Amino acid sequence: MSEGILLAKVARGTLLPEAERVARLREALPQIEAALAGETDEVALQATLACLLWETLPQTNWCGFYRRIEDRLLAVGPYQGGMGCLRIPFERGVCGACARTGATQRVPDVHAFPGHIACDGATRSELVLPVWIHGQVAAVLDLDCPHLDGFSATEAQILEDLLVRCFGADR
Repeated sequence: MSEGILLAKVARGTLLPEAERVARLREALPQIEAALAGETDEVALQATLACLLWETLPQTNWCGFYRRIEDRLLAVGPYQGGMGCLRIPFERGVCGACARTGATQRVPDVHAFPGHIACDGATRSELVLPVWIHGQVAAVLDLDCPHLDGFSATEAQILEDLLVRCFGADR
């Protein structure tokens, strides 16, 4: 599947209405899962997911993973978009909150989030989901959007379920 996701092209940065975003994500899921079928290497899974979700979610200005490299520290992993923060401690930012709590963080306005780290000043909203492996948060999937409220609860649930199918539900 070298051609990527077969979806209608949408300009990067476009915030489609929620129903269209959800339909687009659901249309992409079988293609994403087919591309990842049988893959077990975490970096290959993360790199491919970052690429395919970047194509699927045009509202994102950053899409990728931060990997747990120490007890309370994340490092940038495979991603699409501009330069990411290189290291994020669990005590800082939306990614840190997700890694610390193990809970999805859907932030409609990052400027209202205490301790937000502005890796990209254009980001206005964020969705960060935990990746559980062997009973701990091994990474987080970070999605940034230049629009307020760029991700819905339905999108978050679909992506949570996808991560479980890709990495397992090893809590």
